[in-house]
Amino acid sequence: MKKIITLAALALFTWSGVQAQTIHTETSKVTFEISNMGVRTVEGSFHNMTGTVNFDPNNLAESSMEACIEAATVNTDNEDRDAHLRNEDFFHTDKYPTICIKSKSVSKNGSGYTMVATLSMHGVTKEVTIPFTMKGNTYTGTFTVNRLDYKVGEDTNTFMVGDEVEITIKSDVEL
Repeated sequence: MKKIITLAALALFTWSGVQAQTIHTETSKVTFEISNMGVRTVEGSFHNMTGTVNFDPNNLAESSMEACIEAATVNTDNEDRDAHLRNEDFFHTDKYPTICIKSKSVSKNGSGYTMVATLSMHGVTKEVTIPFTMKGNTYTGTFTVNRLDYKVGEDTNTFMVGDEVEITIKSDVEL
């Protein structure tokens, strides 16, 4: 009887397809690159990502991702710059503590996938398109946004900072 219940539970789990998988906070992160003075690139990262990934390549209509990071974890390996990025001139992390993404749809795209999602940052929510791959339990997607669309650094004299930011999300899920 125990074997029958176990097999029935396994069949139900397998049949149901997409299962929520929790993002592994310690190994997942968001990295970014932005030009500085038009001649060099500043690289940085955010940590403490939380959320879930539901991914089934055979049922993309039910696949989804919801994730948030703590804006105050911004790290560019320059303490003064990081403190400036946290204040009201840029991310204003006291007022806007999280940056979140929520998928709207997932589709197949060549050898990878495309997610249409909303990105909420600094009190602004806009739609973004993110090409990504899912290998094993790791989601990796890279896309570009204009920081001014999200009012990040718009009220400061930021002529030295580029407008376009390349963002990479690397999310490991706990199986």
